[in-house]
Amino acid sequence: QSLRKSKKELSIFLLKRGLWLIVAEVVLVSLGISFDLSWTFIFLQVIWAIGCSMIILGLLIRTNYLAILIVGIVLFFGHNLTNYINFTPNSISAGVAGVIMTTRGAFLPIDSTHAIGAFYAILPWTGIMLLGYCTGRLFEITYPVIKRRKSLLGIGLAMVFLFILLRITNVYGNPEPWDGRTIFSFLDTSKYPPSLQYSCMTLGPALILMSFLETSRMGWTKVVSIYGKVPFFYYILHFYLLHLVLIVLFFITGHTTAQITEANNIFWFRPINFGYGLAIVYTIWIGVVAILYLPSRWYTRYKSTNQHWWLKYI
Repeated sequence: QSLRKSKKELSIFLLKRGLWLIVAEVVLVSLGISFDLSWTFIFLQVIWAIGCSMIILGLLIRTNYLAILIVGIVLFFGHNLTNYINFTPNSISAGVAGVIMTTRGAFLPIDSTHAIGAFYAILPWTGIMLLGYCTGRLFEITYPVIKRRKSLLGIGLAMVFLFILLRITNVYGNPEPWDGRTIFSFLDTSKYPPSLQYSCMTLGPALILMSFLETSRMGWTKVVSIYGKVPFFYYILHFYLLHLVLIVLFFITGHTTAQITEANNIFWFRPINFGYGLAIVYTIWIGVVAILYLPSRWYTRYKSTNQHWWLKYI
């Protein structure tokens, strides 16, 4: 998009798509998660964070590459400084700081029967988006493939090394330090919000993998890339497909229409005592991914052969 648009056009596009994603989170995703037609509880999760981050990038896009890079670096490396700030509990400042920087789950009441749950803090993800935008320079047509692979590998290895260094020393980068006991506790970093250690632990290996897959012609990479070409389309559909499976299982297991909703339960068709073990959960998960491959492939082809304005937003 950035190569085909002027700064003004790209800025307007990012602002509009950011707003659309926030609306989609409130209307489509929240409904897909709960199936509650009265929207008793509104979920603000990853799509909300991406939407807000797009709006911020849309505003910064009118500056310059260096400014975006600096802001991205400051947010990426510096947001964990908020771990050392003590806000007054239940204060406005604590609520605002939580939603913007530190929340693992902020609940904001709307009225006596409706509430908002903000589970993704904005700015930590904005930092990742800004650096992702800047990394896009490596993928310009004029950038040599070999140099790009070396750059991705170098950045990825540096991030992995930084994660290991920070995790061992416990000096910075995660709300809770490593207790020094197990490998699992070593990898138990904060995703809500994404700590510096978590970001380095996940993005570093991803960049290393990208460097090796740059020229890959393996069949499985073509299959996986289908999902990556239409992520929003897949993301929305998978909630509704999962919930349709849930409804079928709900009635198969003998539940009645009287049990669709329960007091103090925001999820329809999901009684408190209803659920399955991990084996069945993983089987359903793999099945949903497989079922959505063909719709995702169809939509990928449709987008590539049509120029409707709305395709840029889905």
